[in-house]
Amino acid sequence: MVDQIINSHKSEFDKVIDRYAHELNSVRTGRANPALLSTVMVESYGSKMPIEHVASVSVSDAKTLTISPWDKSQLGAIDKAIQMANLGFNPTNDGNVIRITLPPMSEERRKEMVKMVGQMAEQGRIGIRNVRESVIKELKKAESDGKISKDDLTFGQKKLQEQIDKYNEEIKKLAEQKEKEVMTV
Repeated sequence: MVDQIINSHKSEFDKVIDRYAHELNSVRTGRANPALLSTVMVESYGSKMPIEHVASVSVSDAKTLTISPWDKSQLGAIDKAIQMANLGFNPTNDGNVIRITLPPMSEERRKEMVKMVGQMAEQGRIGIRNVRESVIKELKKAESDGKISKDDLTFGQKKLQEQIDKYNEEIKKLAEQKEKEVMTV
């Protein structure tokens, strides 16, 4: 019963890790990466859509992103959305595609990015703690309902903590990897 309760929340833990990994992709490292534009929402045909839904984003070289809209009439809206996202770079529109040349990152900017990665890691750990709390509540409810014993509750909490430690270690590894990537010139 204890294993069942803990395993029923595994997908929630995985979602927290996946969301954290996705957020890390949007952190700028000095190299062009289409994920840098993942937060850009384009006003298209009366609704806001992610940029990937209205254009293809590709890397032309280490410092340049190329955005090719599927409908050329959307060029202006895409250009405006990128500027409104305030990502720190200026798009150039040549009438067919939009190019973004990433400026070199200063040491100060790299340190800011590392701080941001740390903040994202803390948000990930908070997400893990929130799921842990719901599992503990469920375990305590099962114990109060007589479905599991006091010993099972204690065993379940220990087993849960082992899983929490694994997830927190995964967050730490992802953060260290990204920090290293950001600080590499």
